[in-house]
Amino acid sequence: MSTESEIFHSEKAPEPVGAYPHARKVNNLLFLSGIGPREKGSKKIPGVDLDDEGNIVSYNIEEQCHSVFKNVKDVLEDAGYTWDNLIDVTVFLTNMKEDFQTYNKIYAEYFKGNQPCRTTVEVTSLPTPIAIELKCIASE
Repeated sequence: MSTESEIFHSEKAPEPVGAYPHARKVNNLLFLSGIGPREKGSKKIPGVDLDDEGNIVSYNIEEQCHSVFKNVKDVLEDAGYTWDNLIDVTVFLTNMKEDFQTYNKIYAEYFKGNQPCRTTVEVTSLPTPIAIELKCIASE
């Protein structure tokens, strides 16, 4: 059995924070790297206020949710997939107790038609000062 593999770098999504692609297609599956709410070409993170030393002063999980979903959609589209192709979503939150209810409400708005499998976990921190990151798998 041969495996076809192709790497994708989105023109619309924010640059990765390390040596990895936005997505990799293997046969009919598209694996997205962890995607956060950052904006392309900028250090700005929607919904995050930082102090002069880069520490989080405050954040708005609602703004971050909308931004991360936009970034996931951009990567999917640049790879030739759509939102409806998502089959599995892993969500990383840095504050499950405070943010889950808001995130869950917004998630339901984006996934009315397509309902991929989902896992939500709390992590101590993420590589940039963000409160949410998504890891997704899509299928043709």
